[in-house]
Amino acid sequence: MKVLQQLSHGATAAVVRLRSLGDTVLITPALQLLRRARPDLWIVVLLDRALVPLLEGSPDVDQVVAVDAHGKRDLIRFVRSLEPELCLNLHGGSTSAWITALSGAKFRAGYAHYSKRFLYNVRIPRAQQILGRPADAPVHTAEHHASAIFHLGAEMGPIPAARLQAKPRPAQREPYAIFHVAAAYDTKRWSEERFLATARHVRDRHGLSPLILAGPGQDKALEAFREFERLPQLSIPAMKTFVENASLFVGNDSGPAHVAAAFSVPSVVIFGSSDSRVWGPWGGTGEAVETAWDCKPCPGDKCRAFGEPRCILTVTPEAVQAAIERALAR
Repeated sequence: MKVLQQLSHGATAAVVRLRSLGDTVLITPALQLLRRARPDLWIVVLLDRALVPLLEGSPDVDQVVAVDAHGKRDLIRFVRSLEPELCLNLHGGSTSAWITALSGAKFRAGYAHYSKRFLYNVRIPRAQQILGRPADAPVHTAEHHASAIFHLGAEMGPIPAARLQAKPRPAQREPYAIFHVAAAYDTKRWSEERFLATARHVRDRHGLSPLILAGPGQDKALEAFREFERLPQLSIPAMKTFVENASLFVGNDSGPAHVAAAFSVPSVVIFGSSDSRVWGPWGGTGEAVETAWDCKPCPGDKCRAFGEPRCILTVTPEAVQAAIERALAR
C-alpha cells in the first residue's frame, strides 16, 4: 500500500521547501496533486520567513510555517507539535533533511539521490524512473516535484500548471508589461541596452506601459531605466499583484518569471547559463528564448568556457521581440 493510502483521515502532511522564490512556485503543481489525492489532509509548508507570503491564499495549503535562520530547536519542537504523519522534503539540503528526520512523522520522505538520504524511511527515486523516461532525459523541476507525489500514491496523470493567489488589483491603471531586468549572475542577465530597446518596442508597437522590476538589493539594475516607471523593493504580495495583472512579462530566468507563469501571464523568459528544459516557465503561457552552446548548462557563477557569457550575450532583441509577438498572439 502506498504512503498516501496509509495516512489517517485528516492527518497532517508537512512539506519542507525552505528557500528560493522560483523553486517554491514550482512545488505548487505537487501541492495540487497532493490536495487532489487526499483532500482531507492538513497540508503544512515550511518556508523561509521572507517567502511565506508567496503561498498565502493558496487553496492547496492549510498552513505556512516560517523557518528562521536561527532557533532550529524551537522549529523542530513546533514541527513535532503538529504531529505530522508524513514529512516530505522537497528541498534536499542538510537543514531540510534534518527537519524531516526529526519531525516525528511516521513517514519521512526525501529524494534518494540527494545527500542525507539515510535520514529518510521513504526514499523517492529519480523522476525519470517514476515517469517512465530514459535515465538521461531532462525533467522539468515541476515534474521532478510532482513525481514525488506520484511515488507516494497519487494517481499518475497530467501535471497541472503552477498557481498562486494574489490580492485584488489595488488601483486602475493603463495596460502594462513587466520587465524583470535583474539576475543573480552575469550569465543570466540580459543587457540593459537590449532590455531598453525591447521595452520601447513593446510600448510603441503594443501600447503597453513598461514597468521595470528588480528584487531586494537589486536597485542598481534599475538605474538605466529612468524613462520608465520602476518598481524597486516590492514586497512579495505587491509583486504578485503587479505580475498577475500584467498584459505581458519579459525577464531574465529568475523567480518572478515563475510567478508570471503561475498567473498565466504571457511570458518571454531570456535564458543564459541555465537549462530551460529544467527551469523554463511551467504552464503553457511562457516561452524561453536562448541560444545553443555545448557548455550549457553550467553553474552560472562565471563563464569558464569563454571568459564572457556568450550564452546570454548572443540572445538578440529580434529573437526576444519575435517571441513577444507570439506570446501576445496566443
